[in-house]
Amino acid sequence: MIASKPNVAQTDHTTVSRRNVKPDPCSRSVPFWVVRKPKGGPCTPCAASAPSFNPAARGAPGPPSDRIFTAECQRVDRRWGRLVEILFSCLFALALLAPQLRAAETTPVASGAAGERIDRYALEHYLTDLAEGHWSARRTTLANLKSPADVTARASYIRSEFIKAIGGFPDTRTPLNARITGTLERDGYRIEKLIYESLPGFFVTANVYVPTGRPGPFPAILGTAGHASVGKALPAYQTAFIALAKRGNLVLAYDPPVQGERMEYLKSPTGKPRPMGHIIPGLQCLLTGGTVARYFLWDGMRSVDYLLTRSDVDPKRLGAAGNSGGGTQSAFLGVGEPRLAAVAPSCYWTSWEKLWIMPASGPQDSEQVVPNFIKNGLGFSDLAIAFAPKPILMLTATRDFFPVEGARDSHAQAKPAFALLGAADKLGYFEYDDPHGWSQPRREATCRWFDQWFFGRNDPVTEPADIKPEDAATLHCTTTGDVVTALQSKTVQMLNQDLAERLLAKRTIKQAANPARAREIVAARLATKLQRSAPTATVVQRGTLSGYQHEKVALVPEAGISLYVDIIQPARPAKSKSAVILVRESAGPDQPALDQEAATWVEAGHVVAITPLRGTLVMPEKADAYWQERYRTAMRAILIGKTMPGMRVQDLLAVHDYVSTRPGVGGRVVVVGRRNLGVVALYAAALEPKISRVVLDKSLLSYMEIVRARQYPETVSDLIVPGALLDFDLPDLADLAGAGRVVLANPLSAAGTPVSLAAATAAFGKNAHVVVDPSIAISKLMD
Repeated sequence: MIASKPNVAQTDHTTVSRRNVKPDPCSRSVPFWVVRKPKGGPCTPCAASAPSFNPAARGAPGPPSDRIFTAECQRVDRRWGRLVEILFSCLFALALLAPQLRAAETTPVASGAAGERIDRYALEHYLTDLAEGHWSARRTTLANLKSPADVTARASYIRSEFIKAIGGFPDTRTPLNARITGTLERDGYRIEKLIYESLPGFFVTANVYVPTGRPGPFPAILGTAGHASVGKALPAYQTAFIALAKRGNLVLAYDPPVQGERMEYLKSPTGKPRPMGHIIPGLQCLLTGGTVARYFLWDGMRSVDYLLTRSDVDPKRLGAAGNSGGGTQSAFLGVGEPRLAAVAPSCYWTSWEKLWIMPASGPQDSEQVVPNFIKNGLGFSDLAIAFAPKPILMLTATRDFFPVEGARDSHAQAKPAFALLGAADKLGYFEYDDPHGWSQPRREATCRWFDQWFFGRNDPVTEPADIKPEDAATLHCTTTGDVVTALQSKTVQMLNQDLAERLLAKRTIKQAANPARAREIVAARLATKLQRSAPTATVVQRGTLSGYQHEKVALVPEAGISLYVDIIQPARPAKSKSAVILVRESAGPDQPALDQEAATWVEAGHVVAITPLRGTLVMPEKADAYWQERYRTAMRAILIGKTMPGMRVQDLLAVHDYVSTRPGVGGRVVVVGRRNLGVVALYAAALEPKISRVVLDKSLLSYMEIVRARQYPETVSDLIVPGALLDFDLPDLADLAGAGRVVLANPLSAAGTPVSLAAATAAFGKNAHVVVDPSIAISKLMD
């Protein structure tokens, strides 16, 4: 690489020292773990619920303390510090006293586990162990690339698996119906306002930056926008596009779905866009067997189709460049769009090994989550290998939330493949010591990269100081600044719903020859096994309280997962009574025998098992939070070929197998699940005929409720089973469970609102007993 400044270090990858350059004002420009101090209060994290994995528990380093806590916390009012000390002193004293208070009424049976609750991070550790196995196998695969033929075969495998995982692309390239709605003349370039349809009725807004005062045809570069509400109009992005145009490149900068003029979703009462823009369609697309990335990439591919209709574009010099989410898109386009000749993705490169465990990081927006990506042995460096031997530049930041150590690893992994193809000089790497964003150093490096491969120039690049970005409204291609209101554009949600409605009519479970085959279909989609061995069970605590018998049982459904199940029964249990499994979102009270719901069942003579499943949340999360703990965990599972419902069904069936063999249980086991865990209970009843009855309380009515919803909370993320609607919907599970076994109480829509009796009955038919009565006691639904 040619340095643009004297302080650029020349190595096999370019590392640039820090200098006084303003960071990109993108919404992701500050790492999520940076601590801010509210006015008049103590330091608080920007997103308290964001960290979903505890690296310290596994020996991984936490965020650098000198830049996170020291500077801000030194300014915290000393009175707050004293209050915190007092609070923690009180909590510590109570922790010491609690075992003494319980000692009179409970007796530990197995040492070390008395009173223990589910480790908040146990599931993360389990998933990480599985991921590490895939990473190890992948390293072996890459080490075995010994010839150009090996690299070519690897690239073919990457492209095939990637495109299949995102759901493939449409079979037909429909008319673009492209039109220019306005033009802005500027010094050395003009901006054309472009609208086209990447799919019928699915409008894309774009600005085309065309060099003036020089002859064409020009190299053409797709400008892929990162995660900014204004999309292509973010000033830092405009600056990059203008700089490229001033150097002789035509740039087509387009808004991705749910950004800029393609916002798609309703705005909140504050007038601000909904923050879940990419996750809402992302989860919907997973249910139909694809990902929202399919639509992002198709927009880019149709942009190439448009460029090739222009006489001022050189078809042999096509590129793509973008930052953050735009870095994701340009890297993905390198895999899916063979007509590109060079790409320069910025602030996306890392490795899953490093991104997986970094505080407040891990899986992010839905287009970045590709099902089975890690399971299939793929990594970030494979995105570069799939593009080889064409030129690709990895642009990175040392203080990014995409860990730079991972970017360095990915560069090192890809280098041998490029070398084997005789293209070592076509794998570039640029690193600068600043935060996340398309900052000036990375913009200049982007220009240098395309200068080298499109013009044969190797001159230093200094970004013009007189570049003046436009106001977002000035760049609008539509009359209202929104394709939905101006053009009645379809949205990703609408396109995916159309697909879901077609799938629903021909789902495979309806063609199953018998219930056994139907259960195989469901289990395969859940990524779980029908055959299971008896779980390991150890009584770790036993006692009595208020005339009840209580046992805490450590249950191991599989290696790496421990469930602590509270068994409560009358002092003299009736042999003919059934067992009731209460599936919980939380671990329950310290004294399970005082649990009021459990007491109702026990007083009726039943054996009760209070059962938290893996992934139980210690603290509740806000319904409108972004990148929730449950979302990140569910996406980690999907990346390695697992599903949250599948793993939880395995847990619940292990509890069933254990409880059904206990003395005093007369062969009948009833499962009660609320909200999301009601869906898990329904899956369990569909797969295990021995479950006598399952009661779903305030549970999601169907997956179609999700795909038909314009908006809904992220809390449904741990219900997602990729491709489920190819095979079944939730009412089909009730059909598989059998008549009389499913009770549907007060079902909810995807948005969490009550569903009417008529709607619920229409969905489930005679396969479930539907009750819509918020005042009814669930215990009354036993018979």
